[in-house]
Amino acid sequence: MKVEIDRNSGFCFGVINAIKAAETELKKTDKLYCLGDIVHNGKEVARLEKLGLNSISKEKYFTLKNCKVLIRAHGEPPETYEYAKKNNIELIDATCPVVLTLQEKVKHSYDKRHKEDGQVVIFGKKGHAEIVGLNGQTKHNAIIVENTNDIQKIDMTRPVSLYAQTTKPIDQFKEIAGIITEKIKPNVDVEIKDTICRQVSNRVPNLKRFVARFDLILFVAGKKSSNGQYLFSVSKKENPNSHFISKIEEINKSWFTGVSTVGICGATSTPNWLMEQVEKWISDNFD
Repeated sequence: MKVEIDRNSGFCFGVINAIKAAETELKKTDKLYCLGDIVHNGKEVARLEKLGLNSISKEKYFTLKNCKVLIRAHGEPPETYEYAKKNNIELIDATCPVVLTLQEKVKHSYDKRHKEDGQVVIFGKKGHAEIVGLNGQTKHNAIIVENTNDIQKIDMTRPVSLYAQTTKPIDQFKEIAGIITEKIKPNVDVEIKDTICRQVSNRVPNLKRFVARFDLILFVAGKKSSNGQYLFSVSKKENPNSHFISKIEEINKSWFTGVSTVGICGATSTPNWLMEQVEKWISDNFD
């Protein structure tokens, strides 16, 4: 049986940097907190927890003092930094540079729009860590748009600056931008800021080409990964014989009936070692 891992899959550079920062710090200390899961992959979180990383909730964070806390690639709102200063918390800031730049742009737009009685609109998933951090730049006054139904929240008589969560699908962003541009009242200023990370969006054409080459696709990702859910939907559409798994225990041997080629791929939050583990399982069971 021919088995191949998609080498365009796996961690994006923002996640790689965050994990390296955690590993480096854990060599120097036996106690490091991480605000939320460092990555939306349970297996990778468990691996790092064995090294001493302690994932904590936002509620827990706001009870801490005199310790070290890692900020993951998704970024954080200003109040997280303000609390750290007041409570002697050393922050290991692993915010993705792309997200950091986006936060600065959103803050600039908010300051500008606030003076004009305008609106900052962000296309993204409500409650997602990156969206919480971005909304924090607007003092949590941004309008969060998850889909075209949410566009009704926007006042089309007031200026608008539109941004996007870095990992959202570019076609959906363009659709939302098109509707806003069409509905905005004449002579009302509208800014469309395409802030989708190309390292993420470029995976779609690569993934389509990859999955089309195999009889069976095993898509490996954490169940909490929104990027994983989206990329899996792309895989499933291109190759209906695609199966979502988060660990090797979820693989069903019956999927391999009549199969001679298998492709293994994953999300921006999927570690390479986990895809390699899946490859080894196939080799051990169907050699």
